[in-house]
Amino acid sequence: MYEKHGKRLLDFSLSLIALLVLSPVLLILSIIGAVSMKGNPFFTQPRPGKDERIFRLIKFRTMTNETDAEGNLLPDEKRLTRYGAFLRSTSLDELPELLNILCGDMSIVGPRPQLVRDMVFMTPEQRKRHTVRAGLTGLAQVNGRNNMSWEQKFAYDLEYIKDISLKNDMRIIWQTVSKVFKREGITEEGMATAEDLGDYLLHKGEVTQATYDERQQQAKELLRV
Repeated sequence: MYEKHGKRLLDFSLSLIALLVLSPVLLILSIIGAVSMKGNPFFTQPRPGKDERIFRLIKFRTMTNETDAEGNLLPDEKRLTRYGAFLRSTSLDELPELLNILCGDMSIVGPRPQLVRDMVFMTPEQRKRHTVRAGLTGLAQVNGRNNMSWEQKFAYDLEYIKDISLKNDMRIIWQTVSKVFKREGITEEGMATAEDLGDYLLHKGEVTQATYDERQQQAKELLRV
């Protein structure tokens, strides 16, 4: 009953209240972000949601669009600004996702929406995480966030979807608040941003370069649909 009806009602109610209460903060961050990023303070990106339907995730921008002489984006660590690092460390960059929740693309609690280029490298079992709405926070986030292996993240995601209840969601929300204040597990150790799943599997030798290239092309085709 909760999973089919109550969860969506809770998501809509809480996200609407949060947007109204936090509107001054959102306005201030939008203005600061526009100045800091010299333009649009928001970042949108296609992500797979429930039933692998692609939606556009919205966040506050934390990196510039600086490129090298050949027009390629610079590495993440060079494009991540001090202001962007602050947003990430406090999780304030995630606040615009409340709009995704209000619209029904996401839930407050659920598996985090990964990149399309990550999805194509997931096993059929791991892709079961997409049978529910993606979440602003989830079981993986309160057990290590980005500072854990991809296998661990997916194991927590699959554990969560097996027992979706109001009790578990409230517990995860409460633990998330604690994690945010402690600023734990923001990124992988020694990295500015989390490593893509495909790169992770390639470095571990679990996929060949040919398979890697083939699935990257598959991701590009999905984004063109």
